[in-house]
Amino acid sequence: MLSEAMTALAAAGGTAVVQAAGTDAWAGLRGQMARWFGQGNPQREHAELERLDQAAAELEAAAPPQAERVRIRQEAAWQARIEALLESLGENEQGRIAEGLRTLLTEQPSHSHASVGHGGLAVGGDVKIQADHGSAAALTMGNVTLGNPSQPGSQQD
Repeated sequence: MLSEAMTALAAAGGTAVVQAAGTDAWAGLRGQMARWFGQGNPQREHAELERLDQAAAELEAAAPPQAERVRIRQEAAWQARIEALLESLGENEQGRIAEGLRTLLTEQPSHSHASVGHGGLAVGGDVKIQADHGSAAALTMGNVTLGNPSQPGSQQD
């Protein structure tokens, strides 16, 4: 059984695979993950490249209603693959291999990941909505409470 830290590392690896798929970071992460899984075995590395490509294709092909479910399933599958590899190793080797994964994930560019269902709005940063001089602005969000708006006719500078 893996420690909590190893399980968290495996989860971060699964998330990294899914978040990088379809982005500029994909080529780099894809190759590094395949080398990490392969551990010097070219055949195993090639097999991992194929698995990573299949995952990316499945994520890209997912229709909006199923996209979140596919993303969650892929994250879990890659986490499980990473956990299985770590569990198969002796304690010393496990630490060394885990450190390699930790380094690999730390070196990846940081990407904000926002996902949304059909008809929604995904934002990977700040949102500013402003209404000036008699205009109206609105954004529908569930379970959000906003403060009182200024009274009609009052000017704010």
